[in-house]
Amino acid sequence: MKIWYLLLATGVCTGTMSTQDTCRQGYSGIPGNPGHNGLPGRDGRDGAKGDKGDPGEPGLPGGPGRDGLSGEKGERGEDGRVEAKGIKGDAGSRGPPGKHGPKGSVGPTGEPGPRGEPGPQGQKGEKGDSGPAGPVGLTGNPGLVGPKGFPGPVGPLGQPGPKGEAGPMGPQGEPGVRGLRGWKGDRGEKGRTGEPPASPQSAFTVGLTALSKFPAPDLPVVFDKIFYNEFHHYSAATGKFTCRVPGVYYFTYHVTVFSRSARLCLVRNGVEVLHTGDAYLGSEDQASAGLVLRLRLGDEVWVQATGGERFNGLFADEDDDTTFTGFLLFSSA
Repeated sequence: MKIWYLLLATGVCTGTMSTQDTCRQGYSGIPGNPGHNGLPGRDGRDGAKGDKGDPGEPGLPGGPGRDGLSGEKGERGEDGRVEAKGIKGDAGSRGPPGKHGPKGSVGPTGEPGPRGEPGPQGQKGEKGDSGPAGPVGLTGNPGLVGPKGFPGPVGPLGQPGPKGEAGPMGPQGEPGVRGLRGWKGDRGEKGRTGEPPASPQSAFTVGLTALSKFPAPDLPVVFDKIFYNEFHHYSAATGKFTCRVPGVYYFTYHVTVFSRSARLCLVRNGVEVLHTGDAYLGSEDQASAGLVLRLRLGDEVWVQATGGERFNGLFADEDDDTTFTGFLLFSSA
């Protein structure tokens, strides 16, 4: 269509140019009717490829895909090698049981627990004893005197009443005059030989247990296993012997040392009078010491470990003992 318009315009211009040479230009004519639509032109060529656009927003996740087909079964692997079976070893001998370890340190005191619920009501107790008698009440006012009655007849003579109780003893009388001295009497028979006076006694032997081994240092060792303490002069609560019979005593201690070394001393009234030490070299060991002391009434004697927890290796179990002994040799009374 565009080509037809181009040819028409060329023809008009050519005619106009030739007419202007001979005459003037006339008025414009009436516009003609539009021509028919031309044939469609050829498709334009494809343009150059544009720049790559910005990436779009990610799409929503897709649903799970269908299960794939099962793969083929793999081939069977090769059999492993079988080694020759070794010779069974002899059973080992059973080892001796180990010693008890040292006593652990005391842990911190836990917080007090919540208060428990009140228990069920107890059974009714038995009736208590009667209380003391109350004070005597005030004397009431005397009543009115009644009228005097008529005298009755004389009754028969009654039987004599029972004998009354003896009255209280009278005061002691004054001493009488001393009488004359009598004749000397015959000599009496010889009396029996009296028994010798009982000599005072005091003795004890005590030991440690699995609960009291490895005692706290620098404090009296509390021996809680009683071998002999008939007179109760040793206190298992304090670990001290208290002198009840003044005199000369013999004290000795025998200790089993295990797990750590030991340093001991015998103490009288807070003063160390005997020192003993034994080094632990990998196996249990024994040590002992003894001393003669003169004691006064109320003196106290005990054993204690010194040098801290590195030197309190006093041990005891069902096979080994640690003991403390004391007894009176003679009294000073």
